Amino acid sequence: MATTKSSSSNDTPAAASPSSPLPDVTEVTIHPLVLLSATDHYHRVARGTRKRAVGVLLGSSSRGAVDATNSFAVPFEEDSKNSEVFYLDHNYLENMLAMFRKVHAKERVVGFYSTGPQIRSNDLRIFDLVKRFVPAGAITPPGFLI
Repeated sequence: MATTKSSSSNDTPAAASPSSPLPDVTEVTIHPLVLLSATDHYHRVARGTRKRAVGVLLGSSSRGAVDATNSFAVPFEEDSKNSEVFYLDHNYLENMLAMFRKVHAKERVVGFYSTGPQIRSNDLRIFDLVKRFVPAGAITPPGFLI
């Protein structure tokens, strides 16, 4: 398992209220299945091209600790001429989430992954889309794995 920890003066953040900011993520654990799935997705879709592979991270989060235990690929395309135009299949994403919930009822959306050497402007827009699938009342924001 890959685990990262950031040093923070507040390791036990309080629950976020509508007026307070979300707590910092202080620990992230990425299980091997997630790494294998993202790598396989990249090799099937984007290897040797300028395309990117994008997927959703599933798992649990509480009090600044994110545990990504599973993931799945999402159909994604970017316009090569206009970097602001992209397609992310919302219907596929919703259907896959429904199927995963039947099998793994406790897993929730904890973030997304994207392949590539750097963060792109569309990643913030993808973050906003994925944030809509994070359970209501979650105090830890979705993570972004690149």
